[in-house]
Amino acid sequence: MIAFYAACFLPSFILTCSSLILPVRAFVRLETDRILPSQVLRPVPLGLYNSLEELARVVDVSYCVGSTGLQKPFECLSHCGDLKGFELLTTWNTGPFLSDSCGYIALSHSPSSKRIIVAFRGTYSIANTIVDLSAYPQTYVPYNTGPENGGEGPQCHNCTVHAGFMTSWLNTRSIILNHVAAAREQYPDYELILVGHSLGGAVAALAGIEMQLRGWEPTVTTFGEPKVGNKGFAEFLAKMFRLEGAAGDFSAQEWRFRRVTHARDPVPLLPMEEWGYVMHAGEIFISKEDLPPSVDDVYFCEGPNDARCISGAEGERALAISLYEMASVATDAKAYADWARADPTEQQALSSGHQPPLHIQDTDAHNRGLFDLPWHLIPFKYRLWELFFSHRDYFWRVGLCIPGGDPTGKGR
Repeated sequence: MIAFYAACFLPSFILTCSSLILPVRAFVRLETDRILPSQVLRPVPLGLYNSLEELARVVDVSYCVGSTGLQKPFECLSHCGDLKGFELLTTWNTGPFLSDSCGYIALSHSPSSKRIIVAFRGTYSIANTIVDLSAYPQTYVPYNTGPENGGEGPQCHNCTVHAGFMTSWLNTRSIILNHVAAAREQYPDYELILVGHSLGGAVAALAGIEMQLRGWEPTVTTFGEPKVGNKGFAEFLAKMFRLEGAAGDFSAQEWRFRRVTHARDPVPLLPMEEWGYVMHAGEIFISKEDLPPSVDDVYFCEGPNDARCISGAEGERALAISLYEMASVATDAKAYADWARADPTEQQALSSGHQPPLHIQDTDAHNRGLFDLPWHLIPFKYRLWELFFSHRDYFWRVGLCIPGGDPTGKGR
């Protein structure tokens, strides 16, 4: 099985890693406009913590779409039984690649809060994670509200976004907007909630802006959202959701865009700032590496680049170094793939009587990881090769809808 995956995926893996290597001077380049620590981070209130914990389960259910299945009224192998009063309206799944999208739309009735929920799935496979990292920008033009409101719509000056994220939203836009519009008409007193994980968080951000421009007033929560666009786009999003300003100018508890990050998740650090991508405001940071986090482990962050949160004081330097390390892993992996495809005689010649170039630990894979490398020397959030093998849990262990997930779906 290992040889099969090596043969199928390593060529693309190596090509992707090679494209990620930057000039050496980029390794030591640090951003200068990060917010430096000025005070102790503010923990989130218990009510918001409970809301985020529930939404983490809501978005985990989206991984059932296109895999084990999500059926009406609201049944799946993940956390569906925990979400009381949920009613499935529809699902969508346009394919497995970055330009595709997957998720579901549901209603949340009593005893839960009255909500229309749109959940955007992230990625759990090697194939589309490889494509996800092939980042390139395109000009961003916001939804034009002019004809409907008798004037010119809002302008996003010098704005670009990741072309793959934008294509993913456009591929599913009509499906989502039609169902949400119908649900809002039938349930006018229901709050509109968007939630996305990882790459799904990027699509949720783009969807949220359009729905905000339509006057639908959504509340958007993302877990492990990557950088969606450039500085112009990040500032436009902050303006649309009223996230701009100094810490004393707004109440973080009233944010309608919550970008949740985790100490062990490198996805929010991608794509690289050297490629023109930046994070936006609204960050809520989970500082505890292991599950479950408590309310004391979850904090509000200031601005788009709070040095006390996911970006860190030396985030870009460590990120660049880890990209270099990932390319080294890919090189060794190719050598192993060549060795695995060879017959025993050729293997002996290739290895010269020693271990193969890459020693994969079958028996200890669960506890020690797939590669016998000194990972302990690099912080968890910068071990970018983990992107190719894992799904980042935020509050709960994922259920059977995630390959390798917790069999019970209940574990912490």
